[in-house]
Amino acid sequence: MSETPHRSLEASLAGRTIAVIDDSEAVRTAFEMLLALHGARVVSAATPAEGLALLAREGADLVIQDMNFHREATSGAEGIALFRAIRDRHPDLPIILLTAWTHLETAVELVRAGAADYVAKPWDDARLLISVRNLLDLASARAEAEALRLRQREARASLAARFDLRGIVYESAAMHTLVAMATQVAHADVPVLITGPNGAGKEVLADIVQANSERAARPYFKVNLGALPNELIEAELFGTEAGAFTGARARPGRFEAADGGTLFLDELGTLSGGGQAKLLRVLQTGEYERLGSNNTRRAQVRVIAATNTNLRRAIRAGSFREDLFYRLSVIELEVPALAERRDDILPLARHFLERGFSLTREAEAALERFPWPGNVRELQNVIRRACLLSQGSTIGAAALKLQAAPPAIEEPGPDRAAVEAALERAHGVISQAARDLGLSRQALYRRMEKLGLKTEPQRPSAGG
Repeated sequence: MSETPHRSLEASLAGRTIAVIDDSEAVRTAFEMLLALHGARVVSAATPAEGLALLAREGADLVIQDMNFHREATSGAEGIALFRAIRDRHPDLPIILLTAWTHLETAVELVRAGAADYVAKPWDDARLLISVRNLLDLASARAEAEALRLRQREARASLAARFDLRGIVYESAAMHTLVAMATQVAHADVPVLITGPNGAGKEVLADIVQANSERAARPYFKVNLGALPNELIEAELFGTEAGAFTGARARPGRFEAADGGTLFLDELGTLSGGGQAKLLRVLQTGEYERLGSNNTRRAQVRVIAATNTNLRRAIRAGSFREDLFYRLSVIELEVPALAERRDDILPLARHFLERGFSLTREAEAALERFPWPGNVRELQNVIRRACLLSQGSTIGAAALKLQAAPPAIEEPGPDRAAVEAALERAHGVISQAARDLGLSRQALYRRMEKLGLKTEPQRPSAGG
């Protein structure tokens, strides 16, 4: 017979305290022998009052309690009262109910009310031990998860106390790492490139970089390059002289206006070749000319650029300058899609709710299940629409009107041979192979998984 289950029981029960509350000394002794055999510490009490005092005095990791405490009692009323008292005082403590076959309905009702399990008398030792082990393991996992959440909450609070986070809302570890990185690089007076899908939060990350930089009190301008016709982008960035084109009058561009401060360029991937060349020049030398002028001007501006375009792929396609990419990507921050940081969905949804509105549990579950192809912007629109159209202050799942997402159109990606070759050139270093292929790390991981390639980094062979 394998000893693995025995070792598993010992690992789960060793050093854990289990309280047994039963009026029968024989039952208490039997449990003490059975559980102590696997390393548990057993404390016991004969009455509900003694049991509650025991828990208050010594605590426990799990309780096994009887449902009747007098020989003539058969209703289970004492056990129900004890269960409710324990639940009120120790809401997270797992409780196993001991019950006779004639009172299974009562036990089932209490399980629905929060009891962890029930065991019928006479009990089966093996089944009881499995239940105890599973409940202790589950409690440990929950405690570890709660401790992790607490550490993350404290880390977020610490970051918010030290830096201006511009009201960003998040709970995921991925976003915390990203926001912390943004505050760390804010003081470095170099360009920053922010990548990620539309609506994921690139602009607020740019705001955090600017707000915590040495230029925080200086001019800060934003230009959405994707919203401007190509023929007007250069005029917007560099300004115009009167008569430069029909109807043009003398006006400064954004670089001139932002001199000494920061310029945020969104939708960078839409910039034309001519615009890219002029942007590269001003980044390298600080020099530019207004349209229609030969007079060279100078501006000292920190540029933060954002794009949802895969610029490495655009470089290979010849639509984006490689030298401009490397000039801008001194620091690169990659914002993950909302679907990749699901811990942020409900905090964001609650943040977007209008005052006085709330979400039902069904609505919250629906929000968590939805794939959010439009990311944070789509979530914000859904919540605002629900608040506007809701007949009351409580928003249910139906009021969200979440439509089934259309099937994703898979972007063409490198084939197996190309991925394997890139990994070989990079000696298994994922980030290096991803750069070589023009992909993000996450995109390369997904591609490798789809192609059936191992995602663990390769290790050098013993021979070198």
